[in-house]
Amino acid sequence: MAVPKVIYTEEVWRRLLTPEQYHVLREQGTEPAFTGKYWDHKAPGLYRCAGCGLPLFSSETKFDSGTGWPSFYAPVAPEHIEMSDDYSLGMHRIEVHCAACGGHLGHVFPDGPPPTGLRYCINSAALSFEAKEAA
Repeated sequence: MAVPKVIYTEEVWRRLLTPEQYHVLREQGTEPAFTGKYWDHKAPGLYRCAGCGLPLFSSETKFDSGTGWPSFYAPVAPEHIEMSDDYSLGMHRIEVHCAACGGHLGHVFPDGPPPTGLRYCINSAALSFEAKEAA
């Protein structure tokens, strides 16, 4: 199922996002390792795009990669993320974007745990967290 697109002008994005969120989501920035609010976050719940609220990752797929950024082995739905080639640092990486608003989330690498073997290395500034209700 296609994800509806969220399109705002850069002026609107600047009003909606903090400067750090804007830098990461709209300018493909990266927060320093071990500084984001979710890199060592362990509460159960759902990680959403900080730009548009699209559900992206579940705490059930989060793991400690030792990299200093939140890492997940799978998105909540494959259609909620898009990927593109990134050669910005003189090497090839796969950039991960929110499928709804196009916001830069981070990168995906082929060195994650089973069952996917993938590591979605995501900036905390690109995420908001929705805690799971206690049963």
